[in-house]
Amino acid sequence: MIRRPLRPLARILAARAQGGDPGAIEAENLRLRNDARRDELRLRAEGRLFVMALCFLGAFTVIGARMGTLAASEPAEPRLAASGEAIRASRADITDRNGRVLATNLATHSLYAQPEQIVDAARAARELAAIFPELDEEALHRRFTDGRKFLWIRKTLSPEEMQKVHDIGEPGLLFGPREMRLYPNGRLAAHILGGASFGREGVHSAEVIGTAGIEKEYDAYLRDPALSGAPLVTSLDLTVQAVTEQVLGGGMRLLNAKGASAILMDVHTGEILAMASLPDFDPNDRPAPLTRGEAADSPIFNRAVQGVYELGSVFKIFPVAQALELGLAGPSTVIDTSGPMRVGGFSINEFRNKNFGKISLAEILIESSNRGTGRLALQIGAERQKEFLGRFGFLEPTDVEMVEAPTGRPLFPERWQELSTVTISYGHGISTSPLHLAAGYASLVNGGTRVRPTLLRQSGPQRGERLVSEETSKAVRTMLRQVVTEGTASFAEVEGYHVGGKTGTADKPRAAGGGYYEDKVIATFASIFPAHDPEYVLVVALDEPMETSGEEPRRTAGWTAVPVAAEIIRRTAPLLGLRPSVDAPPLPALTPASNG
Repeated sequence: MIRRPLRPLARILAARAQGGDPGAIEAENLRLRNDARRDELRLRAEGRLFVMALCFLGAFTVIGARMGTLAASEPAEPRLAASGEAIRASRADITDRNGRVLATNLATHSLYAQPEQIVDAARAARELAAIFPELDEEALHRRFTDGRKFLWIRKTLSPEEMQKVHDIGEPGLLFGPREMRLYPNGRLAAHILGGASFGREGVHSAEVIGTAGIEKEYDAYLRDPALSGAPLVTSLDLTVQAVTEQVLGGGMRLLNAKGASAILMDVHTGEILAMASLPDFDPNDRPAPLTRGEAADSPIFNRAVQGVYELGSVFKIFPVAQALELGLAGPSTVIDTSGPMRVGGFSINEFRNKNFGKISLAEILIESSNRGTGRLALQIGAERQKEFLGRFGFLEPTDVEMVEAPTGRPLFPERWQELSTVTISYGHGISTSPLHLAAGYASLVNGGTRVRPTLLRQSGPQRGERLVSEETSKAVRTMLRQVVTEGTASFAEVEGYHVGGKTGTADKPRAAGGGYYEDKVIATFASIFPAHDPEYVLVVALDEPMETSGEEPRRTAGWTAVPVAAEIIRRTAPLLGLRPSVDAPPLPALTPASNG
């Protein structure tokens, strides 16, 4: 830009020659320059206002066009209209360890109405109520005629229902494509899978989201489009799960139990091959949670994971194992279990007031002596006992891959006093889930390393921290086997599979008023097989069982949980690839003979 000088020399000289004022020339030039600058700024502002006006005009044109398009388009739910994201309707399958489908998607249709297009509202309401008994004809007719423009009628339809609605011939009844979650095996593994429902919904698609179990725990994984629909492979074996549920259900009915649970776990990998909780439900039609009463009364309550109980004498293996590990006793060490025994002002008694006298450490487990494990616990001490159980995971929720796992929080005394130390040694005063117990037994018998339960297929054994030595683990396995061959779990003997285990019968605490019921128990059997080289742990727990074949009802685990567990082992062991080990009969004596 060329700018003229305010005092041009030629004009200054000319003004001086004529007697004029040279300063007037500078003032005049300064005025002219300011006028030019003002005109330039005005033109620039007018240009910017013009561009801004064009932008606003374009924006209002686009908004108006979009509003017109929406007004002329098919109606959709407000949630879909308010969201800028596309609904992700796809969801990956869930399979068992062998690739058999546990959960998948099914193409179906939804049913909605545009009341403005319905010709005969009364007839449409009447016909729909006849097809879908849960619909109220009067309420439906009222909605068709109250001026609304859109109405959901059914979120999913079977092909037969869709054809019946189509036969009504109403132009205002329309169908929308969508996918729904399908569990082809019905109730099988219901508590593990949990269930799914619809999230964000639109006319042309719906979002399927997990509501419980591993469906909710792995919701983001199952909906991740980057995984290209790769299935979630679980640790479950569908066949073993089916057998476990079938036998457990039969045992529960036969023994008049209120509920039951079972867990079958690999002791080396932590994989859960089967986990059942009864009563159960169909995840295709998951019931609503209870609004009153106890949570355990609901079929959706998972007794294996969420149920926290005093499990009784199945805990006796842990003070025995700790005494071995600390060198306080060996399997043949004699311990005086004679009474009386009082701790903290309370008397410690044996079941049915038995008195075993002086017996070995192994016999304490075989006979299930409360005083025996109590005296071991006093030698161990509260601090060491608490630390030992904590390392086995009994003082925190399990980290199994289910959203319900954090709710299965163990209960134990805040002040771990001497009395607590004694009662916890035989499974009272501490409440845990059956899954805690299964993981604890697996860690104890697999050589002594920590194993954590998992519902995902693993590539190999877990390498957790060492909890007890291999020598202690071996001694524990031997004693658990003796409980079956010589003790309270004789009904657990399954020919060829060398079962070991420990029974536990714990009185149920009263819901109100404190104390325990005299005729209600939790009967538990924690078993391992084969005992000499364990591959699996099986825990069976029955809520309020009662065996009635004798003159008096029998509720102890030896008569209730043990036979059920034995039948599960008998039927699942071959499915797990375990060959029975049968001892060959002795050869007959040979009689010398002569050829002559």
